[in-house]
Amino acid sequence: MEFDVKRLKGVDRIVALAGAVALVSMFLPWYGLSAGDLSASVDGFSSGYGWLGALLIVAAGVYTVLVRSGTELRHSSYGPATWVAGLSVVGTVLVALRWVSMPSASLGMAFSYGPRIGIVLTLLAGLVQVIATVWLFRRSGERAPWSKNR
Repeated sequence: MEFDVKRLKGVDRIVALAGAVALVSMFLPWYGLSAGDLSASVDGFSSGYGWLGALLIVAAGVYTVLVRSGTELRHSSYGPATWVAGLSVVGTVLVALRWVSMPSASLGMAFSYGPRIGIVLTLLAGLVQVIATVWLFRRSGERAPWSKNR
């Protein structure tokens, strides 16, 4: 198998790029504390269940690249656009839930704790990916999993 980036259409590139951004963001600070000159933070892997959501966003991007590169994948009763949209939506919801469940507070410039840049970038990548995958799903002509006429 030889991968050709030209096989990725515009929307496919957005889905793949969002997955790559989510992967990089997992290594950035997701939660932190700042007190004067001191600060501490944890990355996406150490911040609770949010890493699972980020990993699903990454998986949606990887799956898109695999499908478009012609990789022979196991067939399922759902099409590739359904899988990509499902992974993307569930991943983004998990990251959003992790963000809203993180405690945060600020006492001026002297003391603050809460979400940091890594989770913000992951959530933005997930939202962009969800929009792209929903558009991709609608364009694919696949039937929704809950549709009676499957």
